[in-house]
Amino acid sequence: MLRTLAAMALLGAGMLACSPTLNWREVRVESTPLTAMMPCKPDTAAREVPMGGRKVSLTALSCEAGGATFAVLFANTGDAARLGEVLAQWKTATLGNLRAAGARETPFRPAGALALPQSLHVVAAGQRPDGSKVESHAAYFAQGSHVYQAVIYAAQLRPDVAESFFSGLKFQ
Repeated sequence: MLRTLAAMALLGAGMLACSPTLNWREVRVESTPLTAMMPCKPDTAAREVPMGGRKVSLTALSCEAGGATFAVLFANTGDAARLGEVLAQWKTATLGNLRAAGARETPFRPAGALALPQSLHVVAAGQRPDGSKVESHAAYFAQGSHVYQAVIYAAQLRPDVAESFFSGLKFQ
């Protein structure tokens, strides 16, 4: 009887482990050669924003899972010569919006992305608009005349989740 109960408890624990909060799937980033691993089915939105001295359409694929927001944003700058400048401005704007006290930067370049000094993975802590604390992991990179930001926002982010998200960014 005890063995049966122990086996049932073990089976139940195994079933809980298999019911994922993060349901990873490969997503093609529309009209670009980028694919991303997203832990949930993303919604798509677009809006006009100033970038690189002109208005561009910024498209975002985003979703929420496991207490975090995951997003891949991209825009065609129309000017491959200014990609590094645009990435640097985008990073500065994001950190400003977070009211980040400091940031840790490391080079980041998915296979197929341009080798730019502004291609970075940036980890920062800041505040949401409501004042609550938030961690941000963001990657900035470019290919062709497109700039990209892949970002996760969470109250506390697990390193394995960030690794799965960022290692899943690939150009086809």
